[in-house]
Amino acid sequence: MTEPTGTHEAWAAALRAHGRRVTKQRLAVLTAVEHHPHSPAENILAAARLELPELTAQSVYVVLGDLTDLQMLRRFEPPHSPALYETRVGDNHHHAVCISCGKVEDVECAVGHAPCLTPHWDEGSKPMTIQIADVLYQGICQDCQRTQQLPAERK
Repeated sequence: MTEPTGTHEAWAAALRAHGRRVTKQRLAVLTAVEHHPHSPAENILAAARLELPELTAQSVYVVLGDLTDLQMLRRFEPPHSPALYETRVGDNHHHAVCISCGKVEDVECAVGHAPCLTPHWDEGSKPMTIQIADVLYQGICQDCQRTQQLPAERK
């Protein structure tokens, strides 16, 4: 897998800005996550090994943890799934997960005044200032609806 130098240069600059050395392992993991968003560590390892065959599973887990801590990667855990990673960070987007096939799609930030978007605080509690809402939509994707001949949602 040959990556355009522009992408590696952008990742390298971001790593340096976070005080991290630019290593082949970090670049391979970032490239793999960029090309395979919403992937578990095992899939990231397989994709990164296309660029860096000697990469170990332990290295991938260490790099994923470090880059998540730096907020260069986002980690989220859908129900009944291993943790998934993506490079889309800092925009408070959400995810929709197909309960049939496990497909994950990005969903732009929820808006409106639904009860679940504004937290209810118990009387006497000291409410915090909410900065991020982590919403997970679960449903059945269009592909599964077609192949399983499920009825579409009624309005």
